[in-house]
Amino acid sequence: MIDYDKITDIFCIVDEFCKDFDATTQPFLLGKPSKRPPTMSKSEIISICMLFHLSGFRCFKHFYIFYLQRHMQREFPNTVSYNRFVELSQSVLMPMSIFLKTCCLGLCTGISFVDSTPIRVCHTKRIKRNKVFKGIAEVGKSTMGWFYGFKLHIVLSDKGEILNFAITQANVDDREPLKNEAFLKAVFGKLFADKGYISEKLTKILFVGDIHLITNIRNNMKNSLMTMNDKIMLRKRSVIETVNDELKNICQVEHSRHRSFTNFITNIVSGLIAYSFLPKKPSISYQQNRSNQILAF
Repeated sequence: MIDYDKITDIFCIVDEFCKDFDATTQPFLLGKPSKRPPTMSKSEIISICMLFHLSGFRCFKHFYIFYLQRHMQREFPNTVSYNRFVELSQSVLMPMSIFLKTCCLGLCTGISFVDSTPIRVCHTKRIKRNKVFKGIAEVGKSTMGWFYGFKLHIVLSDKGEILNFAITQANVDDREPLKNEAFLKAVFGKLFADKGYISEKLTKILFVGDIHLITNIRNNMKNSLMTMNDKIMLRKRSVIETVNDELKNICQVEHSRHRSFTNFITNIVSGLIAYSFLPKKPSISYQQNRSNQILAF
């Protein structure tokens, strides 16, 4: 379980953001506001969603009923029923997403990594029986085989901080998000990826935008000159695989118990926010040696 002081810090950060969000969006709301004050505030709902991903529980219902409502009454005295909270958690998807984009993403240092990981919504044997994601999810293939669901694309810094993310269907090519300028808006310098991102056209497009895409080569490709530093950094690309593993096994962005698409997105966004609050993130350490030697490209 996480420390109670950490709970207070998280709630204070979220509460300050929610106050600014309400003050900014209040003039643009349609209709008359409800005269009945809400039982739980937006900051409480968002904080509880984040705390679940940091608590170690595998089931949110058990976390909410048997832990939060019993042992955290001092921190959250006005909790609602479980079914009502599930409805409220879906209603705060917009402020939660804006909080992730504005307050939880890291800063680029010139060395970044990009990769995608499958988000399975059910077993492949139950694809035809799945009604929640019918017409939304697709069948795709990864290095581990075929799966039904979506792909989570993330850009990671060398410090283990997420720079940006995107959610696509499972049959979307890994290189498609890189063609979107908004996805790599905060990225510059060298971007390391696996062989699935090999594309001469994409490399030229990114190079114009001050991004050098570096990948390994396939067996049927001609060899290309590469500096020793780039070869070493390609070997350290496993750091993003570690982050993907933590997102699934610690922050639990992947499970098969969703009952709506909105609940699915809410779970992923809250999991990404929870990752940003982890005390220790996977990172790499390296030293750059400056030399006057002319490099050949």
